Amino acid sequence: MPKGSDLFIAALENEGVDRIFGVPGEENLDLLESLRTSSIRLILTRHEQAAAFMAATHARLTGKPGVCLATLGPGALNFSTGAAYAHLGAMPMILITGQKPVMSAKQARFQIVDIVASMKPLTKMTRQIVSAAAIPSTVRDAFRVAMEERPGPVHLELPEDVAGEEVANIPVIARHTMDRPLASAAALNSAAEMIRAAKRPLVMIGAAGNRPSLVDLLSAFVARSRLPFFNTQMGKGAVTGGSNLYMGTAALSEGDYVHEAVDRADLIVAIGHDTIEKPPFLMKSAGGPRVIHVGYQSATVEQVYHPDFEVIGDIGAAVEGLAERLEGNLTPDEGMLELRQRILARINDRAEEDRFPPTPQRVVHDVRKVMPEDGIVCLDNGMYKIWFARNYRTHVANTLLLDNALATMGAGLPSAMMAAMLHPDRRVMAVCGDGGFMMNSQEMETAVRLGLNLVVVVLNDGAYGMIRWKQAVDGFRDFGMSFGNPDFVRYAEAYGAKGSRVTAVKDLVPTLEAAFAGAGVHLVDVPIDYSENTRVLVDELNNRKPDVDCM
Repeated sequence: MPKGSDLFIAALENEGVDRIFGVPGEENLDLLESLRTSSIRLILTRHEQAAAFMAATHARLTGKPGVCLATLGPGALNFSTGAAYAHLGAMPMILITGQKPVMSAKQARFQIVDIVASMKPLTKMTRQIVSAAAIPSTVRDAFRVAMEERPGPVHLELPEDVAGEEVANIPVIARHTMDRPLASAAALNSAAEMIRAAKRPLVMIGAAGNRPSLVDLLSAFVARSRLPFFNTQMGKGAVTGGSNLYMGTAALSEGDYVHEAVDRADLIVAIGHDTIEKPPFLMKSAGGPRVIHVGYQSATVEQVYHPDFEVIGDIGAAVEGLAERLEGNLTPDEGMLELRQRILARINDRAEEDRFPPTPQRVVHDVRKVMPEDGIVCLDNGMYKIWFARNYRTHVANTLLLDNALATMGAGLPSAMMAAMLHPDRRVMAVCGDGGFMMNSQEMETAVRLGLNLVVVVLNDGAYGMIRWKQAVDGFRDFGMSFGNPDFVRYAEAYGAKGSRVTAVKDLVPTLEAAFAGAGVHLVDVPIDYSENTRVLVDELNNRKPDVDCM
């Protein structure tokens, strides 16, 4: 007779789940046994946080929910950062945690934390399963909620006695297609008229516009409308192919090069902007460009984002409808295209500078040189993210993964591991600061055990460089941000990986090429000095204080 855990795994198989990431505990043993005889592969990680990051990245790259598993109490609480990462980043994910038996309490309150309550602000839905008979419907509902706009994480708690309960063989509930509402023809007509009437329209692509299902439609919209565009950090790479219409990426909220285009525009078409990202531009109450919001859902009105018109519905259908109305009816603003050349020229400044330790611009330049167009770079969070967001040109969608929502450290390595699992035929690189790398560096063992081909670049400055820069910009003394590091080459070797250290700027490209050629997991220790770039960036911003937290 099947158990509750058998029904649970059958329901996951019905949803198309092929991998579960996690760290099981004794409360998961029935589920683990059911998993053992299933078609689903268990990816054992060394920390629950890394499992959640991998599941979230699975969702980001495939558009399908990733699934992760933990035990009760401390294991479940270690999911918190990963849940928030997926919640703010709109990545569909199912978090499964165990719990002591709910019908008895033989261990009193040992290890028991109210995980359902703790997950409530971090997920779209959180539920304890109290009956094995309810498992098929609960799992189906969890996947439906996770995938509905706005996508995000759902938490299910499976108590030990419910998992072990014998139950009749209840059938799973079939999946069904979810059609999203479409924007009205009247809304599309009005938006198209506003764009045609504008003298200097500019498109912005945000986080909700960067979904695997939108790549072809957004790329076609840009090609057909011939509108210049820029993107937010999480919107970067949403459009495939090189384009002479790309103006840049908003790495800051104001005062950056791309904001010259924002200041020139009289209308901004914001496609998929999600205000979980720090603002890519600060919308003015008067005197600034008008804004059209194109989104799955109506705009969240903020002090710095309050659009003048909204087109609400499936983004793919909306941009296709706009392209039909705009194609051949727009005259490009020559001044905007001339400005593009000046912006890109200034961004590329210092990209081939020979000083050592290298500048962030040089690191980006050399990484771009060794990565093919379909190669995937996964960033952790740190000072270098500004320059990757600004300078790294993408030609294939979803080939630069960064986080400008929760912006947590520690996600870079697990994200790259997931990318390498999904795309074993492509070059995959994690770029981490030394601080962020050490937060989940134990997953080097997981990457080696899984036989992944992965290059991990650790930018080594012996400090929490982003906050150190913020200290300097705000006029505070340098204090409390420096630390020591292990010998990263030997550290990698201790996990069974390979390690290299760059000692001259001319060696960076050859070292990265050799790392990829050697296959397996290879860590490259790259010293970096941000001090000169701190001064330069402040000068670039015309001595205005940037809102650094967005990076």
